[in-house]
Amino acid sequence: MRIFLHGLESSSRGAKASFLRDVYPDIVVPDFRGSLAARMASLQDILAGQRSISLIGSSFGGLMATIYAMANPDTVERMVLLAPALNFPEFSSYSRRRLVIPVWMIIGRDDTVTPAGIVLPLAEKIFADLRYTEAADDHMLAKSFRQLDWQSMLGSGPRGEVGHGL
Repeated sequence: MRIFLHGLESSSRGAKASFLRDVYPDIVVPDFRGSLAARMASLQDILAGQRSISLIGSSFGGLMATIYAMANPDTVERMVLLAPALNFPEFSSYSRRRLVIPVWMIIGRDDTVTPAGIVLPLAEKIFADLRYTEAADDHMLAKSFRQLDWQSMLGSGPRGEVGHGL
């Protein structure tokens, strides 16, 4: 099962969600609102009983994906984190745990919200199997997310469509 977790101010109708639905029509793209606790409760309900989960999280959704994987390591197969908000205060109590699942993390070189200089050292401590890419982009990754190597990260879609590049 693939699920996309949007950022704090985004929704299931954003550009990344639309792109991923085009490539992976079976992807689950819920809307989240409210506090981190409310969003995590919704995510737990959505994923209850699921296994072999691929979590794709953008910004605050990357924070949610990481917290979910830490709480449910046996159900998560892989993660793709797009400028994850691991530098947010809400993550500090989780930063001492370690995950051994494959994680792809992409941060824009000009990201001032989740800067690589802060987020990458945290990620290197918690993800045992981290693949990191610095994109020529900002926090939104609007110029680069379509060109990421989605096939390597998530496999090809049913029509073989994937983004390639970075």
